[in-house]
Amino acid sequence: MKEYIFTIDFIDPVEFFGVNNNKIRILQQAFPDTRILGRGEEIKIIGEGEDILKLQKLLQTLVTYAEKYDKLPEEVIQQAIKGKSPAEIETNGDHDVILFGTEGQPIKTRTPNQKKLVELTNENDIVFTTGPAGTGKTYVSVAIAVKALKHKQVKRIILTRPAVEAGENLGFLPGDMKEKIDPYLRPLYDALNEMIPVEKLAKFLENNTIEIAPLAFMRGRTLDNAFVILDEAQNCTRLQIKMFLTRMGPMAKFIINGDLTQIDLPSFQSSGLYNAIDILAGIDGIGLVEFSVEDVIRHKLVKKIVTAYSNESKEKQLSKE
Repeated sequence: MKEYIFTIDFIDPVEFFGVNNNKIRILQQAFPDTRILGRGEEIKIIGEGEDILKLQKLLQTLVTYAEKYDKLPEEVIQQAIKGKSPAEIETNGDHDVILFGTEGQPIKTRTPNQKKLVELTNENDIVFTTGPAGTGKTYVSVAIAVKALKHKQVKRIILTRPAVEAGENLGFLPGDMKEKIDPYLRPLYDALNEMIPVEKLAKFLENNTIEIAPLAFMRGRTLDNAFVILDEAQNCTRLQIKMFLTRMGPMAKFIINGDLTQIDLPSFQSSGLYNAIDILAGIDGIGLVEFSVEDVIRHKLVKKIVTAYSNESKEKQLSKE
């Protein structure tokens, strides 16, 4: 007798096994000479001969489908049992979809530059993105990272940002360091909550499969086998950016996001993001996506607000000259 175990890390067991294991029974009826056991986040199959090999291949197809779409309808199981290939089962031909969220909603690229970010991340190990608020830099970056984790291309996701306040002071916030930092990392949590079920996300945060921490916590570490996102990078100094980039391990992917129009550093410090993009431009393996006001996807007024402030900055610069 042979035994195989499949894990369903990113799939709700009830969705995969069915209520009272009714989906497991569908499989069991199709393969009566094998045993199929669903417990926790594991599926164990026991058997021999051709049946166990067919069932192994079938379950891999179903696990892949469920990880991608966060659901497993009974009709998909029936199609797979009839020998349909993954390509024939997957009827969604929308190439802009990055992954499917916790409610089964498609999380997709919505502008050419968002699509470019996905493409450059596939082609490069480091990608810089710059552009105004509301262009989806953080959201799309987190979606790319979650997809990589789901597909087991990396073992961890690390999300970080410098602890620089926009007109406020961390010292006046209540609580320990984590409680002080969490409000500044809220956009990252919000994105994750749309992409990973609550219980699963809590588990990943607890066991550090997903780590969210201030940039200072990266010093001295090697970040390997991980997808790492540095957000609000415009508020990094030159030394901080250099420190962060040199943490990169051989099996890591980095995305560095920043808005060069919203620098909150003291006036005597220049943004390290400017410097990094300037000196690293043209290096093979490093990509750059420059978002613009045309990529803003929030309320229509946000685009007008960003444009107005940008025009004001240009006028002030011209008056100085």
